[in-house]
Amino acid sequence: MPWYRQIAAVMLRDVYLKAIGTPIFIGLFFGAYFYLLNNPVYPVTVMPMTSLDRLIGFHPLTLFLYLSLWVYVSLPPALLATRRELYAYVKAMAWMCLAALIVFYFWPTAVPVANVDWAEYPGVAFLKSMDASGNAFPSLHVATAIFSGIWLHHLLRRFATPPWVLLVNWVWCIAIVYSTLATRQHVVVDVLAGIMLGALAAIVSLRPRAYGTTND
Repeated sequence: MPWYRQIAAVMLRDVYLKAIGTPIFIGLFFGAYFYLLNNPVYPVTVMPMTSLDRLIGFHPLTLFLYLSLWVYVSLPPALLATRRELYAYVKAMAWMCLAALIVFYFWPTAVPVANVDWAEYPGVAFLKSMDASGNAFPSLHVATAIFSGIWLHHLLRRFATPPWVLLVNWVWCIAIVYSTLATRQHVVVDVLAGIMLGALAAIVSLRPRAYGTTND
């Protein structure tokens, strides 16, 4: 069976569980995330800017890449073939998010104030009004992108997809990471911490004993 037909078949398995469970998980996470964002227990630390942050600059057109994360993170669970894998995936994602939330609780952080007139960029201004550029370190936006990217790579190889599909996956993942800097939602220090957190969570969760199958 061609790879795209295999993917279509797998996406139909437990489709209701995936379709309902994914938004519920995201909703529960955001409840905790915004609570900590709006009710910091400890003083908020402003993260430092680096020369790389200044080099990248502000690019408002990357907002759509930033928002595309919510489509991207829905792909790995959609491609999981069994409930055992699905539960293992959700468990790993939950532990990763919990680790970040613990950091947010004990060490609330924010990005430096950008020298940008947000009124000129309504889309980005709306994002700022919602997220407030807080809970910055580690960047959970980056961590979930990296976690999803590694899992997607693993699953796409399972379906023997052509190399261009794997390339598209990583281009999309890197674009999301880049957008966190280009929208001034995070600084490089946040991004590096998010990459490490997401990669660690994905690697640990993809060990063969994590859900009883063999890695590619």
